[in-house]
Amino acid sequence: MKILMKNGLLYDGTGGDPFRGDLLINEDRIARVAPQIDTEADLVLDLNGLSVAPGLIDGHSHNDWFAIKKDPLPYFEPFIRQGITTFVCGNCGVSEVGFDADSPHVDDVGAGLFSFSGTTGRYGSVSALFDAVDHRMPCNMAELAGHCTARAAVAGYENRPLTPEEEAKMLSLLEKSLQEGAAGLSLGLMYLPGKYAGLEELKKVAALCVKYDRPLTVHPRAESKVSMDYPLVGRAHILRALDELKEIAAGTALKLQYSHFIFVGRNSFRYKKEALRVLEDIAASGADVMFDIYNETLGVSVITVILPAWYQGLTPRERRKPVNRLRLAVLVKATSRLLGFGFQDIQVAHIGPGYEKYEGKTVSEVARMEGLNDLDAYLMLCEKSGFNGRVNMGPYTTPEIIHEFEKDDRCLFITDAWVEDHGVQNPAIYDCYPKFLRDSLLGLGDTMPKCVRRMTGAIADRFQLRERGYLKEGFFADLTVFDEQKLKAAVPDREKAFGIRKVFINGVPVLDGDKLDREALKTSGRALRVV
Repeated sequence: MKILMKNGLLYDGTGGDPFRGDLLINEDRIARVAPQIDTEADLVLDLNGLSVAPGLIDGHSHNDWFAIKKDPLPYFEPFIRQGITTFVCGNCGVSEVGFDADSPHVDDVGAGLFSFSGTTGRYGSVSALFDAVDHRMPCNMAELAGHCTARAAVAGYENRPLTPEEEAKMLSLLEKSLQEGAAGLSLGLMYLPGKYAGLEELKKVAALCVKYDRPLTVHPRAESKVSMDYPLVGRAHILRALDELKEIAAGTALKLQYSHFIFVGRNSFRYKKEALRVLEDIAASGADVMFDIYNETLGVSVITVILPAWYQGLTPRERRKPVNRLRLAVLVKATSRLLGFGFQDIQVAHIGPGYEKYEGKTVSEVARMEGLNDLDAYLMLCEKSGFNGRVNMGPYTTPEIIHEFEKDDRCLFITDAWVEDHGVQNPAIYDCYPKFLRDSLLGLGDTMPKCVRRMTGAIADRFQLRERGYLKEGFFADLTVFDEQKLKAAVPDREKAFGIRKVFINGVPVLDGDKLDREALKTSGRALRVV
């Protein structure tokens, strides 16, 4: 099918100035881009000055867990309405790939965030996953292999160093993923069992990325002034976590992607300048350093993310011992005071069936409901959720920090969001990318050409997504059409996208105004293998 789009303002993904022109799609490819194209086509669309960008790419996603759902479209629909056509999945160490089917620890894969409920199967390898989802999902997907997944597959959630045999097996699983087309590897050092990994283990994971010239994305061990994984005194924990990455990357050509650059807690914001300086030091040592951000001041995580590793490693009986509860209480109180972040800043998103009354309430509000102190209410919620509950937390950053980072040449854009079956949703599923575009138009972010590049060509380059991310002849026809006037005039955070007019995935028109082509979206997405 030939589709001719005329009279558009074209942003080509390079960061260069836009130009008015026409664009011809032939089947799944861009056939021609020119100031004027006069040819016959099956469908001619007069854009009347609307803007056209390469299909927007979410540079940090977890939608690999939802691409394998029996009905994946509900989990992709809000992102498509944002203009997103492609996802880089498997982040934060928690990928859907990286395990053997006969592993006794398969149920530990997912770090408490994701599971195989309602899926078409369990796909432990990149090849198996891509065979299962190619042309069977709405959007395109590249996959990272997660360290948490591979470590859980060989040793479960045990809080200990791996044996030499276990470490060799874990590294073998990760290397196999790279050989089969993974776009890189990912670390989740705040999640189980990634938080149990020592420096030498992590260096070996990073070495695989250097060997195959693929990025290592990192959810660091701490993103705040204080955390539960370092002593409370001394250097700010977000800086210690960055120091750890500096040591991992030292003397290598590692492509280090620092995930969702945030500063959890009001007392953490002051470390922005020094955190940037550590990233510069890492780059000066030879590594290729970039970072990414979402356009929200809160984030979503598993409820246990603020529990110290030593407490999570205890048996239920040990957790009930007064000495351990007292130790935890003292640590939590001191941490909260130092952090500028407390239980009043943790909103319950979902605990489980029968506990809907807690959803949307802060832990402090739940405590008052139940006549408990905040810590006991928090631990009660952890236990009722099987230590797998979901929370929304903030503040993670400020609008001012977001606007500063939007202009940084090392910055890419992401959503880091997923659709949940129950409970309060992450607002980033609705309008995160339109808000970046709006910031640009209002003069709060970078120029529009650079803004578009951060969510198209720059991500495609970073993760080696061949023939994606640009309006170039011969490239795949992933396209997002948007209305700059509607973007500029919109009021964000209304649980719906704004300003996005049309979306094409591999040449297929899948969104026109508010209307989705649900039939086409059953097969429009491709698996993106990096070779």
